[in-house]
Amino acid sequence: MASSDVYADHLAWCGLIALHMARKSGTVNSPAQENLFLCRWLATAEKKRLFRRELAGDIRWLLKEGREKGLRADLPGKLEYLWRASSGELLEQNDLFRLQHVMHAITLTGINYGVLNETEWEGRHAVKLSPTVPGLFIRKSDLDTGFGEDGRQVKTLAVRITADISAVDALLTRAGWQRESDATVPLLHQLRAC
Repeated sequence: MASSDVYADHLAWCGLIALHMARKSGTVNSPAQENLFLCRWLATAEKKRLFRRELAGDIRWLLKEGREKGLRADLPGKLEYLWRASSGELLEQNDLFRLQHVMHAITLTGINYGVLNETEWEGRHAVKLSPTVPGLFIRKSDLDTGFGEDGRQVKTLAVRITADISAVDALLTRAGWQRESDATVPLLHQLRAC
């Protein structure tokens, strides 16, 4: 684990513990109050420089998300993802759990995520994807047949990606997945568990 992951782990853990304590004391009782509490907590952390300099960008990004998107920012979910991804606990889970987790993380970053059935995937009624709208779309039949009873991957998953590839790769790598481009079809990629 890289040292920056250790720092991100610490930031996320502190935020989650602070939120848990606020819930337990009764000062936070709703999702709106959670968002407000975490925005104030992050603002204080930024102002007082409570965390290492390497985390300043993460703190600013989380704070901006919370202020601009409100409840849709899902700050507790972002902190939970950050903690799981950087603590190593995520990599101990089965392939299907890690894929579900990374898809949740993808939506938290503002990238659209969808599951397309065969009609939507190919043919004359296929969904037309715009390269200017960031998204990641998985073929439903691959999800249905791509995992065994134990949640381990048994075949590669076809995906179409219109989002920034480096951002998607970073999220996939943290969750123990890798992407390979399919040179024969634009926007088509294959996902494999590492």
